Amino acid sequence: MRICFVNIELFVEEMKNQGIQDIFVFCTMGELSLYRVPTLLQEYQKQDFTVHHHPFPDGDVPQPSNFRLILQDLKACMDSNKKVLIHCYGGMGRSCLVAACLLLHLSDSMTPQEALSFVRTLRGSGAIQTIKQYNFLNEFRDRMASQLSASNDNCRALSR
Repeated sequence: MRICFVNIELFVEEMKNQGIQDIFVFCTMGELSLYRVPTLLQEYQKQDFTVHHHPFPDGDVPQPSNFRLILQDLKACMDSNKKVLIHCYGGMGRSCLVAACLLLHLSDSMTPQEALSFVRTLRGSGAIQTIKQYNFLNEFRDRMASQLSASNDNCRALSR
């Protein structure tokens, strides 16, 4: 679903009808202003959605520490049986990258290519738009393992 900000009220109403409770937004504040919805996050909050704003530029990938937080928040929502919407502007790059990485995070047996194929089946062949995003998906498990290892090393160093 490509988000059309022509009528925020209808969009919010549809999300409510779908039972959405938490919204993950990957658009930067600059993008929201550019697309003439600078108060979108506040509108979501006014409608009692829990907003998780984790901006990163279009076509780019999130910083590893921020991405770990995104996955933790998504998993917590899922563990609480909450209905979640994740979105960027077009719903093809950043959102699909996060969705595919979440699949890898939840299933040790799924390969990056299977996650990519699954997301592309749902969103179309343009899902995960840049080489940088494609590489991030393929390196996802190694990146997360090194991030976890680094944070464990820091914890041990502090306890000595």
